[in-house]
Amino acid sequence: MSELSDLYQEVILDHNKSPRNFHKLEGATRTAEGYNPLCGDKVTVYIKLEGGVIKEISFEGSGCAISKASASMMTDSLKGKTLAEAEGLFEAVHKMLKGEMDSDADLLGIGKLAVLSGVCNFPARVKCASLSWHTFRAALQGGGGMTSTE
Repeated sequence: MSELSDLYQEVILDHNKSPRNFHKLEGATRTAEGYNPLCGDKVTVYIKLEGGVIKEISFEGSGCAISKASASMMTDSLKGKTLAEAEGLFEAVHKMLKGEMDSDADLLGIGKLAVLSGVCNFPARVKCASLSWHTFRAALQGGGGMTSTE
């Protein structure tokens, strides 16, 4: 097993066991719910925006280890970002999860989230890893309602 695969497994297990920002965020200015019918993952993303910056972000829900770890890593990565930075990170992560990154340099641009690049080798798990990201985007767009990976 490669070092990246080992790291991928360690990070997924760590974030699944001890998810960061796993709570309801009181005073959230944006919220959305997401559901992955394929594997039953459910997530609610809470965002507190101030002046075009994500001041706080959290999530609640249940699902597989990849889903929970991705949501945990997402909240860590997006806290303090501007809306434009958050949108750029969404696009980069989405490309990575689908296996569409052009180079290793692109992976460097997303920092610690690059550890999730191994998900693209398991097509059935891409929706698990991307659920929280799509739910986050729906919350930013004021979508409310339910976001689905279908």
